[in-house]
Amino acid sequence: MTDTTGAPDAAGAPLPLPLLIVDGANVVGSVPDGWWRDRRAAAVRLRDRLVPYARSGVTGLSGPVELVLVLEGAARGPASVPGVRVDEAPGSGDDRIVELAAAAGTRPCLVVTADRELRRRVSELGAEVTGPRTVLG
Repeated sequence: MTDTTGAPDAAGAPLPLPLLIVDGANVVGSVPDGWWRDRRAAAVRLRDRLVPYARSGVTGLSGPVELVLVLEGAARGPASVPGVRVDEAPGSGDDRIVELAAAAGTRPCLVVTADRELRRRVSELGAEVTGPRTVLG
């Protein structure tokens, strides 16, 4: 299980970690490496590649962070690992990402996607947005 709390506030209560949400379908699809032949295996590769970012954070969001990889469709199935929580969208991955960004409340939230409509939707909720190269570079 991933620890979702950070340093304590002035009263000693732990503050929630910043939230980093990765649009699995969009990030996997941004690299033409044959991912379409086995979407689940591509999702596993991405999940494993994301692990270090849970501690370090990414440009625009210092670590440690709560890192959530949202998967949909044929990519569903990989389990969460320490540092990366896999969230399987019951329907649209974009809709699930919007729900997670909305639930972030006032804590910092960064969504990794290149999807223009999704970028617009989460930005309206106060989330920041960055492209797939942030986690693929």
